Amino acid sequence: MAPKRNTAPTMKDVAAEAGVALGTVSKVYNNLPVRDEYREKVLAAAHKLGYSVNRYARGFKTNRTNTVALIWPTLRNPFFAYLSDAMIGELTRRDYRAIVSITNYDGQAEQRCLDMVRQNKVDGVIALTYNPDLEVAPDLPFVSIDRHFRAGVPCVASDNFGGGQLAAQKLLELGCQKLLFLRLGSAIAGEPDKRQAGFEATCRERSIPFDSLSVQNEEGFTPFDTFLDAHLHSGVFDYDGIFCNTDRLCYEIEKRLRARGVLVPTHVQMIGFDGIYRFDSEDLSCSTIVQPAEQIARAAVDLLLVQDRANLPAMVCLPVTYRAGGTTKDSAGENKPAES
Repeated sequence: MAPKRNTAPTMKDVAAEAGVALGTVSKVYNNLPVRDEYREKVLAAAHKLGYSVNRYARGFKTNRTNTVALIWPTLRNPFFAYLSDAMIGELTRRDYRAIVSITNYDGQAEQRCLDMVRQNKVDGVIALTYNPDLEVAPDLPFVSIDRHFRAGVPCVASDNFGGGQLAAQKLLELGCQKLLFLRLGSAIAGEPDKRQAGFEATCRERSIPFDSLSVQNEEGFTPFDTFLDAHLHSGVFDYDGIFCNTDRLCYEIEKRLRARGVLVPTHVQMIGFDGIYRFDSEDLSCSTIVQPAEQIARAAVDLLLVQDRANLPAMVCLPVTYRAGGTTKDSAGENKPAES
């Protein structure tokens, strides 16, 4: 019986077990061309010995660890969870690993996360930040989601302006005559703010009466309750079409309207923004403007891993679609996407 090993197997051990040159093993693990029969021998030997590449040890030699940090404000927001899942999948397909850090919307926590991942020798960072003063080392590849950060840092986002236009257009097509835009979000400017701009531009272009209410996250839902009560007269609501800046807000407003005897979509039709599903099913949480999470992830990873960073685009804007999901009158038997 062979003595038990006290150390982890090395590339030399794999080469000896497979009966190939050390250079062949190196080619296999660096994804370089090698004959299939040799690749199979190397992988079989590595499996038998329990060999795996020490990415961090390799990183000290190559200055790369094939690890990317994702800095997210929260994963309790379903869209952020979808996007994180898409990012990790995209990185995995390219033989990269992800470190996911959650900041709970704390700007100082963002800086601590960034300092931490910098020390851990990551190859780059993809982040959705809420700290306009975030200090990022100029030599660290960085991609921002939804917010312009600084010159030289590309931003990836959905077509938020076009999504706002599309929401207004759909509500008007469905017969709504007085529209309302509701927003709950951060005071820090970002691409999602354009949802309101696109919605209002379409209303003005078509001379449609509308109102807007924007509430900061810290204020909670109380301002919405006050607004709803002020615009409810003898059980009749002043608006017949509502666009909410997120699906989460659409859910909360629908719940509050129902408690006041206003039925959706019978009395009021509603559209959200994000494309959130219920419990990982095929059922949307509401009629919605769908963000393309997989395309956002692919674009962000492409920009992060590109070798020539001298001519990166300042902005990548990806198209959105509309899908009926129960809060509009076109929802019965229909769940087909419509292009923006």
